[in-house]
Amino acid sequence: MAGPRSASAWIRSFHPSPQATTRIVCLPYAGGSAAYHFPLSRALSGVAKVLAVQYPGRQDRFDEAHVEDMASLADRITDALTPWTDRPLILFGHSLGAAVAFEVALRLERQGVRPLGLVASGRRAPSIAGDQRLHTSSDEEVVDELIGLNPAHAELLGDRALWPLLLPTVRSDYKVSELYRSRDDARLACPITALAGEDDPVVDVADVRDWDRHTSGDFTMRVYSGGHFFLDDHAEAVQAEITRYMAYAV
Repeated sequence: MAGPRSASAWIRSFHPSPQATTRIVCLPYAGGSAAYHFPLSRALSGVAKVLAVQYPGRQDRFDEAHVEDMASLADRITDALTPWTDRPLILFGHSLGAAVAFEVALRLERQGVRPLGLVASGRRAPSIAGDQRLHTSSDEEVVDELIGLNPAHAELLGDRALWPLLLPTVRSDYKVSELYRSRDDARLACPITALAGEDDPVVDVADVRDWDRHTSGDFTMRVYSGGHFFLDDHAEAVQAEITRYMAYAV
């Protein structure tokens, strides 16, 4: 799609979807990028327009300053999404991205734009405070944590020469994630689906279930086998949870 909608530094659209009537907004995990959602965009290009958010400080935005507080990050993403709100939106986020998606959804609803639904993956409910302070830990501790969450990154993170390039972004994202906590009464009108990995080492399934306190609409909970990145092994099931909200469009 040409024009100002495709020019935003915040939004990536990987595949043409000229017939799509619904837009799926994807928010990355801490240290992640819009490119993580390329496979989802490819898989759904025939039915929906996937808009992947690119946080500053990584890939083609490497030279831009990181955003280190949730309110500013959510405000700026909401502004970037404004041109896309003429069609129904579904929000999807994993880990940090789930919390960002929740805050963006709150802002959209205050503006009169009600998403079809929010799919929050691998993240405790927004009103539950975390006990980690990884963003202040040593480089070695940060790397050990990242490899523990996703062993597929072990080879990349084993190269210490890359740490000065990678870890500032990770620390910045973890700062946003770890210092964030919503009000207990923060609540969406749109429905929420919460996804969890039964063996996630950092997110308790019970804390994911508490997302039901943050919607006045329907709530659905799904638990999958696997750890923090369970969604990589259950891509089709996760896609089905996201796209089922398309039936809510009128």
